[in-house]
Amino acid sequence: MSLNNYQHTTAERLMRYVQIDTQSDPNSPSQPSTEKQKDLSRVLVEELIAMGITDAELDEHGYVYATIPATIEGNLPTLCFCSHVDTAPDCSGKDVKPILHKNYNGSDIVLPDDNSIVISTSKHPYLKQRIGDDIITASGKTLLGADDKAGVAIIMDLAKYLMEHKEVPHGKIRILFTPDEEIGRGVNAVDMKRLNADFGYTLDGGERGHLEGENFSADAAVLTFHGVSAHPGYAKGKMVNAMKVAGTFLSKLPLDEWCPESTSGMEGFVHPVAMEGELEQATVTFIVRDFDTQKLTDHENRLREIAEQAVSEFPGSSFEMIVKEQYRNMKEILVRHPQVMANAEEAYRRAGINPESISIRGGTDGSRLSFMGMPCPNIFTGEMGIHSKQEYVSVQDMNMAVSICVHLAQVWAGK
Repeated sequence: MSLNNYQHTTAERLMRYVQIDTQSDPNSPSQPSTEKQKDLSRVLVEELIAMGITDAELDEHGYVYATIPATIEGNLPTLCFCSHVDTAPDCSGKDVKPILHKNYNGSDIVLPDDNSIVISTSKHPYLKQRIGDDIITASGKTLLGADDKAGVAIIMDLAKYLMEHKEVPHGKIRILFTPDEEIGRGVNAVDMKRLNADFGYTLDGGERGHLEGENFSADAAVLTFHGVSAHPGYAKGKMVNAMKVAGTFLSKLPLDEWCPESTSGMEGFVHPVAMEGELEQATVTFIVRDFDTQKLTDHENRLREIAEQAVSEFPGSSFEMIVKEQYRNMKEILVRHPQVMANAEEAYRRAGINPESISIRGGTDGSRLSFMGMPCPNIFTGEMGIHSKQEYVSVQDMNMAVSICVHLAQVWAGK
């Protein structure tokens, strides 16, 4: 099935969607964390209904569910395509002004609203592979929001294509758009019975050809150090400053290994992400990451040993450590369902792309969905430079992802 003559809508959709502010908020306890995420979700529901998808709906938790009906009969698995609507809190997503750079020629892209923001092939080598493509950026004041509105645009274009081309053989396809992925809560309230899909694919990857079926396993570790309060004028031999205990603890962490700044590939790490404290109590929050889930315990034990060393230097001080599971390596589930990755690889090849299996040094909604009963690897979208003002995406990458999803639906249908 060739899409060569199809007039894709990914670029037009992305440039509209990114102008809707959907930034999530890690400090908000609500679900979704920001109501403005629903502003985009309501637009998506309206557009899906306009395509003829009658069951498109937005629930109170910010999830969009919809169905592309099967075009052939038979006991076929139900597929799900999933992307998230929120953008990262790292960089402003308000008043995004998208710019389409037609037929990119390989030169530096200087963004007009802040000339100090330059997207260059030296800092973004993948751009060298996209010379001749149409590139979308923001204007220099905000991130773009291609993470993951590129995925949203791809799925919406896929839906449009399949609803207009009912001659394409495929089983039932479910669409899921989630909030709050960027703050690790993307599937907290998803209704798996309502979703009712057997296998899924997130559209939230980077370079063309990448297929991600493995990701970090992740824990959070919170270490709380306790000191002893005393009047500072009469503190000799009495006061123990919890902040100094925590500072000593942090100073004992290695700088040349075991941290994000010095690890790559399949290496795990621990990473302090927040600290707060006062005289009597100081808290340091870590993320703990490794592809081998069993090694998380080793990392956590090492953290505990370093904390014990720090406390031993401050008589009267103490600490406690609480570990919370965040997500696990999707590979642990996908190896039990090899057809999920195999069918994706076949769809890539049918679209003329050589699939490249990539391990994610992070997590996706798909990693948690896999453990919730829906094995779910990740497909590329072309989104690059994410969470920054240098974010960009290739229109041709998005269109290629649409083609792969069309082929994927047919592979699962046995056609």
